Amino acid sequence: MKIAYLSVFYPFRGGIAQFNANLFQALDKIHRVQAYNFKRQYPSLLFPGKTQHVPADDQAFPVPSKPVLDSINPVSYYSTAKHILKEKPDLLLMRYWMPFFAPSLGSVARKLKKRGVTVVSIIDNLIPHERTLLDKPLSRWFLDQNDGCVAMSTSVCNDILALRPTMPHIVRNHPLYDHFGALQDKEEARTKLGIDPDKRTLLFFGFIRDYKGLDLLLEAFCDLGDMYQLVIAGECYGSFEKYDKMIRLLPDHSAVKVFNRYIADAEVPLFFSAADVCVLPYRTATQSGISAMSYHFEVPVIVTPAGGLAEAIEGPGTGLVTSGTDACSLMQAIRKFFTMDRDVFIDNIRTEKAALTWDRFALDLMDFVGQIKKKTTI
Repeated sequence: MKIAYLSVFYPFRGGIAQFNANLFQALDKIHRVQAYNFKRQYPSLLFPGKTQHVPADDQAFPVPSKPVLDSINPVSYYSTAKHILKEKPDLLLMRYWMPFFAPSLGSVARKLKKRGVTVVSIIDNLIPHERTLLDKPLSRWFLDQNDGCVAMSTSVCNDILALRPTMPHIVRNHPLYDHFGALQDKEEARTKLGIDPDKRTLLFFGFIRDYKGLDLLLEAFCDLGDMYQLVIAGECYGSFEKYDKMIRLLPDHSAVKVFNRYIADAEVPLFFSAADVCVLPYRTATQSGISAMSYHFEVPVIVTPAGGLAEAIEGPGTGLVTSGTDACSLMQAIRKFFTMDRDVFIDNIRTEKAALTWDRFALDLMDFVGQIKKKTTI
C-alpha cells in the first residue's frame, strides 16, 4: 500500500515529531511510505518556545520528508493536496493534536478524500487543554474529512464520538519510545546533574505549561520533607517566574534542581536514570508521551486522574494515580509510592514494553485501514 504521511517531522522538534519518526520507520517496513512535512508549523508570534527546530547536535531521526504545507497559507493547502495526489497514494495518514491545524490538514484531507483516497488520522487531542469557542466547530469539521480515526486514549475516543457518533475508530495506547538509548547508573546520573545521590528523587519532565500542574507539584513538595528532591527538566512555555517564586519560598529551595530549557534526545537518559519516579501532575490530559519515555527507562509514574492518564497507569499497574487533582493528593501518592515495592511496578512496565511496540501499533493501524477500505468497497 502507498501511504502519504502528512504531519510534522524532522527538523521540527517535540513529541509529535518523535512519534511520527518512530511510526514512519515501523510502517516503512511493510508499506511504501512518503512523509510530507510542514514548511511552517506555527507562525513565530504564536509559538511560545524558543525554537521550533531540533538543535544541530541532537540525535533525532532525520525522516526524509517533503516540506509542503504552511499552516496559515491557504494557497499551500491546495498545492499540498495536488502534490500528494500526483503520487497516487492509497492512504492519507495524518496526526491531529490541536484545532489550530484543522483548516490546513482538513483542507488537504477533503481534497484527497473526494478523489477516492482513504483518510485516517491519529488523534492525540481533539479538544485542547487551553480551550476556545472555536475548538469544537473546527474539530468537528476536521473529523468530517476523515474515513476513520485512531484515538490515543479512551477520553479522546469519547471526545470523537461526542462530536461524530458514527465515526469509525479504534483506541490504541501510545507506543513506547525506544530511541533514547540505555539506562545509566543512577548514582553517576545524579552526580552529573548535581543532585544528592541518596535522596528520593522526583522528576517532572517535558514542556512546562499551565495545564501540566507544576505549581501543584511544587505545593505538594513543600510538605514532603528533607528526604526528597525534585528535578524539573523542560522548557517553559510562558514565564517561569511564578514557579521560581514558589521554589524560593520552599523550606529548602536547593532540593529543587531546574533545567528550564529544551532537553535534547541525547540528554534524556541522564534525567530518567537519576529519577526514582516520574510525576505528571496534570490538571487536564488525554495521554502523554512522557509516560512512554518513562516506561522505556523502567521508571514508574505518578499521575493525576486526568483524562487518559489514569487508565494508562492504573490498569497495567505501572505507577500510582492520585485521588484528586490537588497538591494534597499528590503529596499522599508520593509518600505512598516510597512505601511500596518498586520492583512490582518495574515488572509491570516490562510487560507493557513487550506489548506497546511501534511494529504492533503499525500493524493494528493498517488492519483498521483495511477494514475501512473493505466497507467502502461493499
